[in-house]
Amino acid sequence: MNTSDTPRDMPRFADVTTMEVGGRISEFVEPDSRASFLEAIIMADVMGKKLCVIGGGSNMLVSDEDFDGVVVRDKRRQISVLDEAAPVEEGAPHTTTVSATAGVHWDDFVSYCVRMGLAGVEALSGIPGTVGASVVQNIGAYGQEVASVVTAVEVWDREEKAVKTFSREDMDFGYRHSLLKATMYEHGPHTAPTQFYPSPRYIVLEVTFTLLHAQTNAVGMEQLARALGVNVGESFSIQHIRDAVLQIRDAKGMLEDVHRYENPWMVGTVESAPGTALDEGPEGSPESSPEDRNKYSCGSFFMNPLLSQDEADKLPADAPRFPAVDEQGRDVVKTSAAWLIDHAGFKAGYKVAEDSTAGLSTKHTLALTNRGGAQTSDILQLARTIREGVRNTYGVTLVPEPVFIGVEL
Repeated sequence: MNTSDTPRDMPRFADVTTMEVGGRISEFVEPDSRASFLEAIIMADVMGKKLCVIGGGSNMLVSDEDFDGVVVRDKRRQISVLDEAAPVEEGAPHTTTVSATAGVHWDDFVSYCVRMGLAGVEALSGIPGTVGASVVQNIGAYGQEVASVVTAVEVWDREEKAVKTFSREDMDFGYRHSLLKATMYEHGPHTAPTQFYPSPRYIVLEVTFTLLHAQTNAVGMEQLARALGVNVGESFSIQHIRDAVLQIRDAKGMLEDVHRYENPWMVGTVESAPGTALDEGPEGSPESSPEDRNKYSCGSFFMNPLLSQDEADKLPADAPRFPAVDEQGRDVVKTSAAWLIDHAGFKAGYKVAEDSTAGLSTKHTLALTNRGGAQTSDILQLARTIREGVRNTYGVTLVPEPVFIGVEL
């Protein structure tokens, strides 16, 4: 079902993930139509094969062992403006409904929206991955979260073998959580996998967003406000918000390396439109070099812990604390995983040994990186060391954010 005219050898997960680790894939297909995408998923399930639906490969850590299953990457990359609703009354804001297929590169989608003057996702610029993955993980950054702009998610239900459409309320969005993600595990992230793992029961086909038709939007986070020279809550140009976010992420080493798209297995998966993180970046931001190993990561490796008030009270007085709500709807306290890691003694650039091929980013303590030639086992050794150190220091057990395939922490 590979859409290429010429048969190719199968890739390794190292070829299609941002961490560049992982074993050989038994069967890799790239359907370029809705029918062929559904067929690939259905056939894998009918044949009883392990199924991994992959987007940009940015939020996963895969075993060094061969993967004896089917990896499906949606090759459909369509964005459609469905309507432009007229304002209810004079001066009321326009809203616009936009639909994107699951395989659209997320930053391509953000870039498109900003160019069209559609506000609501500009602070999510530079996040690697695809539209389909964005709603599984409920991505968020710099005061915005994808859940706030999602109207509907069309999925294939692998259990009932039917297409369904979920509303925003149906999706049960929470911090890095969704109904889709929940179907992968029995009791929360990185617990016992369900029969559908390592992909959800519901496979995203298309996502519909409702965005504000405006050239400006409110700035929703202090760090971003400082970068723009405004106060939180002030309105600012969405193009300038996007540029500032890309600059902040670049300074942290949290943008993708554009050179990964020179890999034959990644060619054509991103538009590389002018002004995006995957071209020259915002003005004054240099194109990444192959030597910038900080970009070879899963992004944020650990989630920010959600603690009870009693647990939060045990942290040092200067530890970050933010009000939050957990998956059960309870009021909790969110703290910073990066702060805990740093203050537990794991500084930027930390390695378990001087010659280790895995290490913390030299710019950001929340990113575990492949420093060149690392295997999954090297990343896991680093992750275990950090998790144990934070637990021993603060009594908090960090929970990984990426999907683990064939490995455990």
